[in-house]
Amino acid sequence: MKLVAYFSRNGENYTKNGIENLSVGNTEVVAKKISELTGADLFKIETVKDYPIDYHETTRIAQEELRDKKRPELKKHLINIDNYDTIYLGYPNWWGTMPMAVFTFLESIDLKGKVIKPFCTHEGSGIGNSENDLHHHFPDAIVKKGLPIRGSDCHEADEKIKKWIGEDL
Repeated sequence: MKLVAYFSRNGENYTKNGIENLSVGNTEVVAKKISELTGADLFKIETVKDYPIDYHETTRIAQEELRDKKRPELKKHLINIDNYDTIYLGYPNWWGTMPMAVFTFLESIDLKGKVIKPFCTHEGSGIGNSENDLHHHFPDAIVKKGLPIRGSDCHEADEKIKKWIGEDL
């Protein structure tokens, strides 16, 4: 079975019109598209403490969390990881890698032998170091080539997503 596990933040995010207040974050838009295409289950990674709606305040907190290697507490944990062999892992690129909440999630599950297919949303920084971080921190997992998508293009990314998913369709 397949799982789409993702972290996404609503509130102020980049769109084609600049920064706008979004009710659904860009990464969540992509995660739902992948789930619809593959039939994968969805699991939203959520922190106990919400990030601010303000984009710039969130980036400041994200930088602090990265610098201090914080592991934000999660609202819920995935208890049935054994049911899944492939995990599509989604997140925004925050300061060149995954948000620290994604590290919290990954460290809470057994990834031995699991295929991880990372995807991220960004506004110019691509997938950053996140693929390397996955290889480094989770050597028992099988990390595949990731998919970076500009957050401002997430609503029009269907063909790019289908091409990346490829054999899984």
